[in-house]
Amino acid sequence: MKATRPTESLERVFLVGVGLKRASHIPGIDAGEAERASLDELAELARSAGAFVAGSIFQMRDKIDPATVIGRGKIEEVKIEAQLHKAPLVIFDRNLTPTQLRNLERGTDCRVIDRTQLILDIFARHARSREGQLQVELAQLNYMLPRLAGSGKELSRLGGGIGTRGPGEQKLETDRRRIRDRIRKISSAIEAVRKQRSLRRETRQAVPLGTVALVGYTNAGKSTLFNSLSRAGVLVSSKMFATLDPTVRAVRLPSNRRVLLSDTVGFIRDLPPGLIAAFRATLEEVQEAALILLVTDISNPHHTEQDAEVEKILEELGVAGRPRLHVLNKIDRLAPEEAALMNGNHNSARVSALTGEGLDALLGLIDRAMPVDPVLHLNFRLPLANGRAIALVHALGRVLRSEVQDSALAMEAEIPESVARQLKISPEPSAA
Repeated sequence: MKATRPTESLERVFLVGVGLKRASHIPGIDAGEAERASLDELAELARSAGAFVAGSIFQMRDKIDPATVIGRGKIEEVKIEAQLHKAPLVIFDRNLTPTQLRNLERGTDCRVIDRTQLILDIFARHARSREGQLQVELAQLNYMLPRLAGSGKELSRLGGGIGTRGPGEQKLETDRRRIRDRIRKISSAIEAVRKQRSLRRETRQAVPLGTVALVGYTNAGKSTLFNSLSRAGVLVSSKMFATLDPTVRAVRLPSNRRVLLSDTVGFIRDLPPGLIAAFRATLEEVQEAALILLVTDISNPHHTEQDAEVEKILEELGVAGRPRLHVLNKIDRLAPEEAALMNGNHNSARVSALTGEGLDALLGLIDRAMPVDPVLHLNFRLPLANGRAIALVHALGRVLRSEVQDSALAMEAEIPESVARQLKISPEPSAA
């Protein structure tokens, strides 16, 4: 695994991965290959958390040791390697039980965190909205609560460094009560924020715009695609989970309809069900979407497995059957012969969000695939005094011809069906 040159501000970490000596459950993939790819992904997560990956170790086992994951003999090896690499923090590419965590810290003489705690740390760095920060704190407290008894001599696991951002611990005899009280307060605050956002969504839905949600594996290029389609200024970063809070922008389609485009947090493999609560702010946008764009980094050799992980979460959200387009992103990274071999269909688009290649074709696909609000070609009259209705037609439709007749404005226009319904315009197609 490649390591970058450390700086004084980066925390040194040592990574541990485990694979099982059994046939892979994914056809064509050897035993341990998926786990090795997951360890590489863990290194990217650690760098996103601001760490320097000093080294790593990978072990193949017949089964997971219930007490230590890797066995007592391997613990000693990890301890020696961590000391040689001057890494005070060991990160396991698994979700550890409180007992495993306690045994590993005692055996390695290092601070130990698991994949879940690393992801929570990244969430804490990237959450900007009030609800995002509350959700991350709630997830951290729920993670911390069963682990208080094994937190070590000082009971101060959440004090500083990777895996420690967020709420802090106090003495054990008061921690559980205070954490439960804090959990109740946060839950109430989150519910209040959700109600406020629900009201904002209802206000937004008063203007008849369908929503298109971008989903995909983390670092698939969703934010770059979002910026390219909407000309927004959303943060674009190669770091994982750079986007956590929801962002919505209006986009005009070739038919002149406008839709709301929503950027969401990237998904990742082996995400514990409890952590999905930290996604809720963005995932609600997915659940409300009329159309889902599944964005795939087609240049990644593991893109098939990554898409399978995204499908699992879409199933959990109950939106697996929602109308969908498959966006094969980063084609600029493929050799011409590789790009030519890619199989596409009427529900897929090959694009480069970075260079802009294929974006016009993608907008056309979105226009045709939107299951709501077809465009009508109509002739109608609106009172000149009804400036709001005239402005709505100009904003959400395409006016082909207009003429003042007495105290009304006669118009020929292409407008969404919902606008015609809202303005009570009789759907009488023009003769043209």
